[in-house]
Amino acid sequence: MSSSFLAINFAYVISAGMFIFGLKMLSSPATARRGNLISALGMLLAIVVTLFSQGLDYKWIVLGIVIGATIGLIAAYKVEMTSMPEMVALFNGFGGIASMLLAWSEYHQNPQMSVFIGIVASLSAFIGGVTFSGSMIAFGKLSEKIPGKAILFKGQHIINGAILVVALLSTVFFASNAESLYWVYVLLIIIALVFGVTSVIPIGGADMPVVISLLNSYSGLAACAAGFVINNNILIVAGALVGASGIILTRIMCKAMNRSLANVLFSGFGAKVQAGGDGPQGEIKPASAEDVYYILEAADSVAFVPGYGLAVAQAQHVTRELGDLLEQNGTEVMYAIHPVAGRMPGHMNVLLAEANVPYDQLIEMDDINPRMDSIDVCVVIGANDVVNPAALTDENSSIYGMPIIEVHRAKTVIVLKRSMSPGFAGIQNALFFMENTRMYFGDAKASIQALVAEFKGGN
Repeated sequence: MSSSFLAINFAYVISAGMFIFGLKMLSSPATARRGNLISALGMLLAIVVTLFSQGLDYKWIVLGIVIGATIGLIAAYKVEMTSMPEMVALFNGFGGIASMLLAWSEYHQNPQMSVFIGIVASLSAFIGGVTFSGSMIAFGKLSEKIPGKAILFKGQHIINGAILVVALLSTVFFASNAESLYWVYVLLIIIALVFGVTSVIPIGGADMPVVISLLNSYSGLAACAAGFVINNNILIVAGALVGASGIILTRIMCKAMNRSLANVLFSGFGAKVQAGGDGPQGEIKPASAEDVYYILEAADSVAFVPGYGLAVAQAQHVTRELGDLLEQNGTEVMYAIHPVAGRMPGHMNVLLAEANVPYDQLIEMDDINPRMDSIDVCVVIGANDVVNPAALTDENSSIYGMPIIEVHRAKTVIVLKRSMSPGFAGIQNALFFMENTRMYFGDAKASIQALVAEFKGGN
């Protein structure tokens, strides 16, 4: 065994360790940035070592790095934090197609594949293709370039099932004699791209946090399979880590909605108005900026509950400003985070971090709910279904059983909302009609700016 081989694999072990430590640090907002940097440095080390060990033509590699880095820098600078979900969807898709093209290229270089390599090459092509086209559909839904609701079509389950059967048979057929069955491999890629569309189109926008994490897992699995094709240990390890972490995150997202993954993927949730909790349920109590100011000014504790409306209104910075003013007034301020609020895992955490909200003020749902009875005011900003008490009380509701942030137990609830329109689940929110709730209508950013002005004027 040569010393160069040992040195390469030792570097790969260091890279893998950096990936693992980086992932671990991503579990806390306080260490997430450092964890991301450590993981990125681990990948840089892996790339450099791989390039030096393979004797590749560096001019094309450098050109690719320059083009990719330029696109990445421009995107990182230009894309708003509110658009992060669709950007993550694009990244997942690019990761998938990169793995697919890598396996395809290796097949061109060496068509005489063993049965095992033929199987993993097929898996890389299929999973990578599904990830790419599925992520493009997710991007379209999140960016509203195509309708965000679930788009159902006749016989969708039969069609998707047939595609999977054809893909399985194609994989077996191709792996048995890869050298002479190039057309089967191309067919498998085409099938994968079609399946990505037909499997994600029926999923509604409210389920995008689950879809994003699942597609992220797919991109990792595709990379892992590609690693076996080209016999690269660090690609296998990195792909396995991404695949496993994506599956775990998907499971967490499903648990947070009290739904199974099968229900998310095949139910077409959000395609039509759901039963339960429809129609008026009482009289609302509207409040003006001055009314809300007096309520907040007298409060000893305030919990902000952000939702997708916060992202749409880009109100994270003014929310932080209002929080600072409340703290200066002697009020305890916290931010209650629901796991599936927004359009991607951690969406609210990302938005609030951009506004430099202190990490220790971000409180998860399971930690804030036991304290809810003692909180003076909950300010709900753009959240709807994740605070709907029907999830606890209405067995006929489509969201019954879903864990929610139990804001209705607070002494006073202020709901910032443009109108009385229902959330994505299509049901009216009983919270709006409760005795302790005040509705503060208007654009979230403008509404909070009015409160900020009230506080500054009062001082």
